[in-house]
Amino acid sequence: MTFSVIGTDGNGRFGLAVSSSSPAVAARCTHLRDDVGAVSSQNITDPRLGPRILDLMQDGASAQQALDTALEGYRYAPFRQITVLDASGGSALFQGEQTLGIHGGYAQENCVAAGNMLASGQVPQAVARGFTAAEGQLEERLLAALQAGVAAGGEAGPVHSAGLAVVSGHGWRDTDLRVDWHDNPVAELERLLGVWLPQREDYVQRALEPAASAGYGVPGDER
Repeated sequence: MTFSVIGTDGNGRFGLAVSSSSPAVAARCTHLRDDVGAVSSQNITDPRLGPRILDLMQDGASAQQALDTALEGYRYAPFRQITVLDASGGSALFQGEQTLGIHGGYAQENCVAAGNMLASGQVPQAVARGFTAAEGQLEERLLAALQAGVAAGGEAGPVHSAGLAVVSGHGWRDTDLRVDWHDNPVAELERLLGVWLPQREDYVQRALEPAASAGYGVPGDER
C-alpha cells in the first residue's frame, strides 16, 4: 500500500519521501539518523526494524550487511518490504514473498525506491530516475521522485497520506513534513514544502545560535 524513495545528496544529508493509501504512513515507515543513513520499513509494516538496522549501520555495517543481520532469525520477514541507504551511499533492498500486490524495487548508488500494491512494477524505477534527474535541494529531489512515481501510475488505488523528512547532521530532522490524510497528499506535500523550505535554515539557526537568529516577524515578537 506504499511507495517510497530514500536518497542522499552526497554531502551528509539523507532523506526519505513516502506515500500510501493508508493514513499517517510517514509515522510508521520513516527512519533516519545523522551520519548513519536511512531505512524505510513498509508493506505490512514493523517500525521496529528501522532502528534495528540503523543501530547496525552505526556500528559499522553496510546497508546490505545491516539488512541481512536484522532479518536473521526474524520469522516475519516474508511480510516485510525494506529499503536501506548507508552513509557511503550504498543501498539495499528486501522484498518478502508475502509483499502485497504488484511490487518492486530499484536500488542504485545514493538512492533506493520500492513499492507494493502498485499500478505497475515499473513505478520504483521511475521514482529512482525521478530522483536522479531532479535538481535543487534534497527535499525538492525527493518530492520530484514521488511525483515521478505518481506520473508512472503510483499505487493501484488512490493514495491518502505522504511524508518527507531529511537529516543534515544537526541532531534532529531539519525537515519533517507529513500529510496524514488528504485527497491529493503529494500535491499537498508540495504546497507544504513550498512554505517550509524558505524558512528551514532560520529554524536551524534558532536552535543552534538563538541569540543571532532572525526575528519571527509576527505580532508579539519585539526582539
